Amino acid sequence: MAPQVFLITGTSTGFGNELVKKCLSEGDKVVATARNASKLKFDNTTKDNFLALDLDVTEQKSIDNAFEKALSQFGRVDVVVNNAGYGLAGEFESLRSRFERRWRELEIKRLTINFFGLLDVTRKALQVMREVNKPSGGKIQQITSIGGQRGVPNFSLYCASKWAVEGFTEALSHELKPEWNIKLTCVEPGGFRTDWAGRSMISARGIRSAYDHMDAKKTMGERHGTQAGDPVKGARAMWDIAQLPSPPLRTVIGSDAYKAIMGKIKTYGEEYPKYQELAESTDVEGYQRPT
Repeated sequence: MAPQVFLITGTSTGFGNELVKKCLSEGDKVVATARNASKLKFDNTTKDNFLALDLDVTEQKSIDNAFEKALSQFGRVDVVVNNAGYGLAGEFESLRSRFERRWRELEIKRLTINFFGLLDVTRKALQVMREVNKPSGGKIQQITSIGGQRGVPNFSLYCASKWAVEGFTEALSHELKPEWNIKLTCVEPGGFRTDWAGRSMISARGIRSAYDHMDAKKTMGERHGTQAGDPVKGARAMWDIAQLPSPPLRTVIGSDAYKAIMGKIKTYGEEYPKYQELAESTDVEGYQRPT
């Protein structure tokens, strides 16, 4: 496959940072974005293969500017990776008590970065891939989480934002014309040894006696550095997915994520049939069910 132009959000650390390195090593061209791009440092970069840009996904003007500069330098954008994200851990009820004064601000920030910012980047990417790329087409990777498919304790609000991305992306996939050749993929990582569970995580220790059985900060601290996933290998998997002519709508990465999603599928397969009679009892009399 010919070299592709990647535009990647959230490249300061973690998956985004490792994916930039992988793309450059494979001869691709990279637009690496971060809130402060001046801090981005990568080896073997030239103006022919690399562009570092400030990008705040919560600002439409910033998104438009990033794509305009990317197109000016490289002429097209083949792969957009929505990797920027924000985490907050804690029991749902305790979170509000812990951050009472700025709770709404935190809720808005989380949803804006994890969901609404992703929507705005995706919208711009669709326009570019359909109207600017010649020939039209491209790939958009939404870096969600196994928490976008499976509820995880202490991460109710994080999971909510990731489930929203999953539902949005699936619905959007049914709206795109095949001739546009735009492919969408939700990449669902399990636990990886990035900064996400370390210094990048904001935690709220339970302050309600009812939740004395949970301690998000302690749990995350014990897990940090012991996760199954290697970020370098995770980035390689993301790059591999971008090479596929018809990438899947969803795929997990990480053995723990694979085990979790197969367990979830098994649970669905067992539980839904139990209530088939209840589900079908609500049809209008005489309604002909599709085969």
